[in-house]
Amino acid sequence: MAWLYRARDSYHRTPIGDPANNKPSLAAAALAVVLGVTACTTPQPAPAPTATASPSPEKTSPAASATSTPSERKKTTTAAQPPAAAPPKQTAAKGTAPLGWGPQQRDQDAAAAAVARMTLSQKAGQVLLPFFSGLDHEAQAATIERLHLGGSIIMGDNVPIGADGLVNIGAMTAVTRRLGEASRSGGRTWPGMIAVDQEGGMVSRLGAPLTPWPSPMSYGAAGSVPLATEAGKGLAGELAALGFTVDFAPTADMTIGPGDPTIGVRSMSADPKAAGDLSIGFSRGMLSAGVLSSVKHFPGHGSVSVDSHKDMPVQPATVPQLKARDWKPFQAAVAAGTPMIMMGHIAVPALEPGVPASLSKASYAALRGMRFKGVAVTDALNMNAVTARYPGGSAAPAALAAGADLLLMPADVYAAHAAIVDAVASGRLPASRLDEAARRVVTMMVWRARTAPRNHGAPAGSTAGTSAKVSARAVTVLSGPCRGPLVPGRVRLAGGTAADQARFATAAREAGIILGDGPLVTLIGYGGAPAGGDIAVALDAPWPLAGSAAPTKVALYGRTPGAFKALLAVLAGKATAPGKLPAAVGPYRQGTGCR
Repeated sequence: MAWLYRARDSYHRTPIGDPANNKPSLAAAALAVVLGVTACTTPQPAPAPTATASPSPEKTSPAASATSTPSERKKTTTAAQPPAAAPPKQTAAKGTAPLGWGPQQRDQDAAAAAVARMTLSQKAGQVLLPFFSGLDHEAQAATIERLHLGGSIIMGDNVPIGADGLVNIGAMTAVTRRLGEASRSGGRTWPGMIAVDQEGGMVSRLGAPLTPWPSPMSYGAAGSVPLATEAGKGLAGELAALGFTVDFAPTADMTIGPGDPTIGVRSMSADPKAAGDLSIGFSRGMLSAGVLSSVKHFPGHGSVSVDSHKDMPVQPATVPQLKARDWKPFQAAVAAGTPMIMMGHIAVPALEPGVPASLSKASYAALRGMRFKGVAVTDALNMNAVTARYPGGSAAPAALAAGADLLLMPADVYAAHAAIVDAVASGRLPASRLDEAARRVVTMMVWRARTAPRNHGAPAGSTAGTSAKVSARAVTVLSGPCRGPLVPGRVRLAGGTAADQARFATAAREAGIILGDGPLVTLIGYGGAPAGGDIAVALDAPWPLAGSAAPTKVALYGRTPGAFKALLAVLAGKATAPGKLPAAVGPYRQGTGCR
């Protein structure tokens, strides 16, 4: 099954395909409480919430003493930064003062002291988070050490697969441990950013035996913030057990439907408030498991019609329009104290024409105007929206100059590192801007080291029950009976992949339904066409149901074993379908579903 993981690899590298073939509110206040609890030895009391979410409520300073290589010293005349003046003694209360995005003053002070001791080369490395190809993890570790990099992201083709076709848990843990050690080389005491894209659904770099999760739109269909929090904790807990410290999730973008080629079912909801509340809840769960989250993709990727992996989308909306819709989930996340927000490669003429937001000073100013004080990370810099316009390593200093703090996946990390060093040495990039970015990144990781749970996370596959519960709460009947069996004891099956049909058959046996004759159930996968027959089931985005001739239409939002079990329980009449459409599907309005 190694081909399955390669095909499912980064949506930063190839267009997203069918994963089965591959590839402020109550929630805001609650996250603020969690951040306070995890960040304080003696937590400050949080104010009581005053609003209800739209979905149902249910000391030692780190050091960086590594030195530049001889070749790096030849490239720049910048010497190691002089030690910063010792900060005045602070009271405990002042040292534990929150910064508004998770860390406390003591974390920032430790980071500032560490960054002040860094060389230019070391600072440049701390703001870069590279990718690599294949399974040569030792070579990546050597690159991290050589360039003083902040860590590494793991993509699908970096995941060790055993002879059984499953993720080799022991080998994967050894990889993250080695990359983490490399990130701490030179005396750095904070953990490395060992990152992954694991949203659930089609964007899942790590497969079985880890728990498979349905698409994020499931949370919008289920309409429960507590359930989203539970799911975020479960998903992140299994990542933490493998040694991951960062997961670039959740997606806070609101999809516009079939005209959106990039986000689609990765969106939790088309409603701004629900999208904000649910993404905050999911992030809260991730943080409680010790994994840093990153809300994405500001200024909103779900309402543009071009995929930034292929070209640069242009968002024609005015700033007031964006504030009224696309920016609302991000504003809510900022108010809740989110630690990191990802900038998308989307041009907004109302802010800065012709420049992707990830490299636009006006776009970062808009984000900071929301009072966001955390880490602003770019989307992957090897995407065509950037590489077609910024050759070589030029995107790296340009993004920093615009306001980025962390540069994700430059096409060539050596070129990006050299470009940053040269830009600072020549005066084209102010040294103070690089210092600020490095301080923010290090502050975040010092905070994470101080507050992460001391347990070892959740064993692979141990949160499958939560995943199944999400699908059972999300399954939505757009048309057809809401009570009783939807099929007799026998059905015919069409559509989907071989894996889909196998999972359907397994769930059918458990539900007491025999395959062979009877009503025709047609499965519609990613990008599939509308279906006929008696019952049409959308396994991914629900858009094809709009044109389906089948009288009974069901949106499942996933193709996990738990999702198929939920579907067959509904078909057999053993469970109702409680989900509501989180986005309009043709004539079926948002909120459609059984009552």
